[in-house]
Amino acid sequence: MTTGWSLYVIFLVVLNIVATTWLLWWTARKRKSDGNKDAETTGHVWDGDLTEYNKPLPKWWINLFYLTIIYSVGYLIWYPGMGNFAGTSGWTSAGEHDADKAEADKKLADAFSRFDGMAIDQIAKDPAAVAFGASLFANHCAMCHGSDARGAKGFPNLTDADWQWGGSPDDILTTILHGRQAAMPALAPAIGGDVGVTEVAAYVQSLSGIKADPALAAAGKARFAGVCAACHGVEGKGNTALGAPNLTDDAWLYGSDFNAIREAVTLGHNGMMPAHLPIIGETRTRLAAAYVWSLSHGEAAAAAEPPQAP
Repeated sequence: MTTGWSLYVIFLVVLNIVATTWLLWWTARKRKSDGNKDAETTGHVWDGDLTEYNKPLPKWWINLFYLTIIYSVGYLIWYPGMGNFAGTSGWTSAGEHDADKAEADKKLADAFSRFDGMAIDQIAKDPAAVAFGASLFANHCAMCHGSDARGAKGFPNLTDADWQWGGSPDDILTTILHGRQAAMPALAPAIGGDVGVTEVAAYVQSLSGIKADPALAAAGKARFAGVCAACHGVEGKGNTALGAPNLTDDAWLYGSDFNAIREAVTLGHNGMMPAHLPIIGETRTRLAAAYVWSLSHGEAAAAAEPPQAP
């Protein structure tokens, strides 16, 4: 908060306290007695002689209001509430949040410490651990991979056997712990412009059994071998070390239609899986990875469905 806004807030707070105190003092003044013809009334009269007078609040009631004002002043001295003044107690909502988080993290660490360093395929045999991993998945992963973990365009399906960076327990754990950066460069200039892109797209379709023009596919094979094979391999089976997908199966991250493949070759793709180690820590990352492992390996079937995020 800037100094100007801080002074503005302080001014409003002080003004409200002073105005409230004055209002109480003014309403507590003694009014003229009922027998005085000049006694202050509200102007309401019923049945000709039944008059409503404007009398002060009872003294005990007024004193309670004064006590609340005194309390509020003490509160504003002890806690922050006057612009940038932090209060004498040093209390902050951020500090309270950090303390609560530290306490919750300790409870979680104590509850799941037995899984520290354990392989995720072993963790996946514990239904309780997988259920907790499913909650972590729902909170941190479902926004990209879907609540059913079947992914979407540009986001891998985690329930099948196709793994761009490898599907071993260590590979999956590494992916979630440290993230991945998958870069498919724009290759149109390198493979002969628009004609080359068309030929390579036809050849790539033929690799997975999709019907393609034989002449175009044959021409694209040579172009593929000269450029694309460096990452995807001569046979197009991919390279998990590079994150280069297998082009001979039926798993397509960005679509298998001709235009989608042409777009990938022409413009490239840049996929990024964020590292979750700094977000949820190592042990909870292992639990999330165990859940992901269980989806495609049949472990802990009872916990296979992710719960709704809280």
